[in-house]
Amino acid sequence: MELLPASAPPISKKQGFRSLKLVNADMDQLLSDQPVGVDYGTLDNGLRYYVRCNSKPRMRAALALAVWAGSVLEEEDERGVAHIVEHLAFSATKKYTNHDIIKFLESIGAEFGACQNAVTSADDTVYELLVPVDKPELLSQAISVLAEFSSEIRVSKDDLEKERGAVMEEYRGSRNATGRLQDAHWMLMMEGSKYAERLPIGLERVIRTVSSETVKHFYKKWYHLCNMAVIAVGDFSDAQDVVELIKTHFGQKIPDPDPPLIPTIQVPSHDEPRFSCFVESEAAGSAVMISYKMPADELKTVKDYRNLLAESMFLYALNQRFFKIARRNDPPYFSCSAAADVLVRPLKANIMTSSCKRKGTIEALESMLIEVARARLHGFSEREISVVRALLMSEIESAYLERDQIQSTSLRDEYLQHFLHNEPVVGIEYEAQLQKTLLPHISTLEISKCSEKLRTSCSCVIKTIEPQPFAVLDDLKNVVKKVNLLEEEGRISPWDDEHVPEEIVTTKPNMGHVVQELEYSNIGATELILSNGMRICYKRTDFLDDQVIFTGYSYGGLSELPENEYFSCSMGPTIAGEIGVFGYRPSVLMDMLAGKRAEVGTKIGAYMRTFYGDCSPSDLETALQLVYQLFTTNLTPGEEDVKIVMQMAEEAVSAQDRDPYTAFTNRVKELNYGNSYFFRPIRKSDLQKVDPRKACEFFSTCFKDPSTFTIVIVGNIDPTIAMPLILQYLGGIPKPPEPIMHFNRDELKGLPFTFPTSIHREVVWSPMVEAQCLVEEIHFVGFLSKLLETKIMQVLRFKLGQIYSVGVSVFLGGNKPSRIGDVRGDISINFSCDPEISSKLVDIALDEMLRLQEEGPSEQDVSTILEIEQRAHENGLQENYYWLDRILHSYQSRVYSGDVGTSFEIQDEGRSKVRSSLTPSTAQFALKRILPFPCKNKYTVVILMPKASPLQLLKSVIQSARTNYGREAKILAGVTGLAVLAFSLWRRAQNNSRHLLSRAAN
Repeated sequence: MELLPASAPPISKKQGFRSLKLVNADMDQLLSDQPVGVDYGTLDNGLRYYVRCNSKPRMRAALALAVWAGSVLEEEDERGVAHIVEHLAFSATKKYTNHDIIKFLESIGAEFGACQNAVTSADDTVYELLVPVDKPELLSQAISVLAEFSSEIRVSKDDLEKERGAVMEEYRGSRNATGRLQDAHWMLMMEGSKYAERLPIGLERVIRTVSSETVKHFYKKWYHLCNMAVIAVGDFSDAQDVVELIKTHFGQKIPDPDPPLIPTIQVPSHDEPRFSCFVESEAAGSAVMISYKMPADELKTVKDYRNLLAESMFLYALNQRFFKIARRNDPPYFSCSAAADVLVRPLKANIMTSSCKRKGTIEALESMLIEVARARLHGFSEREISVVRALLMSEIESAYLERDQIQSTSLRDEYLQHFLHNEPVVGIEYEAQLQKTLLPHISTLEISKCSEKLRTSCSCVIKTIEPQPFAVLDDLKNVVKKVNLLEEEGRISPWDDEHVPEEIVTTKPNMGHVVQELEYSNIGATELILSNGMRICYKRTDFLDDQVIFTGYSYGGLSELPENEYFSCSMGPTIAGEIGVFGYRPSVLMDMLAGKRAEVGTKIGAYMRTFYGDCSPSDLETALQLVYQLFTTNLTPGEEDVKIVMQMAEEAVSAQDRDPYTAFTNRVKELNYGNSYFFRPIRKSDLQKVDPRKACEFFSTCFKDPSTFTIVIVGNIDPTIAMPLILQYLGGIPKPPEPIMHFNRDELKGLPFTFPTSIHREVVWSPMVEAQCLVEEIHFVGFLSKLLETKIMQVLRFKLGQIYSVGVSVFLGGNKPSRIGDVRGDISINFSCDPEISSKLVDIALDEMLRLQEEGPSEQDVSTILEIEQRAHENGLQENYYWLDRILHSYQSRVYSGDVGTSFEIQDEGRSKVRSSLTPSTAQFALKRILPFPCKNKYTVVILMPKASPLQLLKSVIQSARTNYGREAKILAGVTGLAVLAFSLWRRAQNNSRHLLSRAAN
């Protein structure tokens, strides 16, 4: 959020944050309501516009149309109509029909979902596009699409019928445990206002039966230019040219002379807390939520901004305590956090959420309330606040350093907030100066006073969530009374701070040296071999001034273990993380890293051990110190450390057992991987066999020998500064006298699994709460997965209107990283659907795949896929993570034999050859060669259907006798649930087809 006066003096772009001058902050100074850095205005017809030139990413534009029309404006018979209008916008307008908008946008590389999307909330609807602008006509066409949305959405009976299925499927997808919990909490929070009964997804009966006339009436009543804004942020040569385009497409639209006023709907406050004990049989675990509601006051003055900073510091300090409590012996909860959020236009809330053990909600609630009361009674220590101050200062410094490298989508979102919520946008440069001025002078007393807003008398809502009933309302009320009494009597002790060491590395290691150095000009990277055998490859970029990222890997992982050691060692990262893999407990390390932007994580997979990091260039030393500590720390599990980890693991296993998806995924894995112990989920009986000491020994061994590791570093690296740090902390990692976990990538043990060899279709029944269906088809395929996704989406959604979305993903993780042997893998095609037509949709999807194999895709299909891939590639070339992945992939590629530059070049050439050779005929041939042909000869289908109890079946029969709507009766009666289908098609890749796949996947 950028909040400062437009009259602020300009600041040199190259000026460093630490040299920024302080400002004379007048607390009564008004924050300008005119957004800074953007061409902002209003057309004669009332439409507002925001236009800003921004070159990140290059040759792209982030566009949006925001409308003050959300679900709260709906009448009773319109509940869900605001969302239906949003769907119809992409379906048909005056100029476009039959989802031609989506086809056009995809043809220019704007992928559906990622680059063209919309969202409906209670207060508003926002349409968003991310489009290329390297051709002059593309921006004009994209703006014309938004203009169509503003007033030309077609709402015919046929259009509505075609889209009902997609909307219904989105509704069905929201009826899982998470959706039910969110809806129940929403209604509890909004009780007493219209918001409580206006969830954006709407009602099923309205979605199924609403008429096109009703939908059209809502659209015409509320979609007015005076309630809209167009935002355009992108790589434009001239912002004024874009303003003229907006005037061209929107300026001729005639406004309604008397549009209805947007009503202001209040949410009533309440002095007495509200309580709810929510029992959700499919909940992931037990949890507690405490919300404190308050008016969403506008930010108008510098004093308002200072108050916002103080509130932020309070929440940060409170979260630090929650984090530390969760890591004590026998903690009251596994995790807990507090955050502030604007719920609806007139209302915001401070919300505390914790997850806890079974039957632990009362204890968790008491601990959360006591911590807030402790802050009121005793405040925070100076050291606690200094940690928070350093953290906030680090965040604003990072934002300031990257002020010229902000993504266009982020800037678009800022202007959306200005229009929708009147949030000031006044420039990051001055905001950085103001924060630097204000933060040191916000006292601990001022921060502690923020706890006054977190009293149970301040519109408080307390809710427990449990899979089985344990807590009752009287329990919650008694806890509130108990804590209030403790606070009144002053019987809550002050916070006891932990001792925090000053240095991460207490004794600096002996500096290593470079044994070999190679330059790879085609990558723009330098490779070093250090004296301890570690291989370093670094690439300097200027994409983000405040980012350096890295990944280190070594071959050999869990696949090398015998089955009787697998479960213990697979728990190693979890147990080690609780103890502290960098030599300090996480609660202590958090304070040690205050004010530094440095993160390092670890992962142990089937065939590799990996560590990865993200840091500011100024904190590269800290990040490399953490890596040094990772390699030199020997972990010893304590009894309490293990106890809490195993307790959390047991809760996670219990949650899996309750989840309707688990029965499905377990059966799919069993069919597709031969019930391999590596792919099946951990059971409670497995946890009982875990040896914590063995787990920690294995983890320590995985990160012990630097000579087996290759590290790729990408970002804003100054070699003159970075090299001494690399030699000190990476080169200084001692090499053991004998190799440890030194594996030849071509001789690693493969995972113990087998693929199916025949057609298999079956139904798995599971008790569930709402009717849903998810489809997974698993095949072996490469580059053409995007083609399958696009074509199945066109058939099942745009033609038949029976699904909401479809996703296609490829999994090759079961393959050894060996440079020899066949590649095996699977492709997952998943979509949610009505359980009653699940088998039919499976067959339709198979028919479409077979049609593509027999007839091939069209020229337009191939062109669209190539355009989407090319646009994603162009965006990626401007991102550090993209380059990190490409270099890592070059090292890990089958063609790598010591020269990463050659490997990189082969990968790049492979992509270019696939692109240049991809035609309808070559795509058809590849589909035949890579997938089983005909595809119907080898696949697996598993359908998970809702299982009804005898009582539910009886209720269903009774309801069916009372109504003509059998399907509606089934849902009302409670015979609702989830149906999930899965296919599995696979094929061992022969040498010729494997070559195409490996290139296509790059």
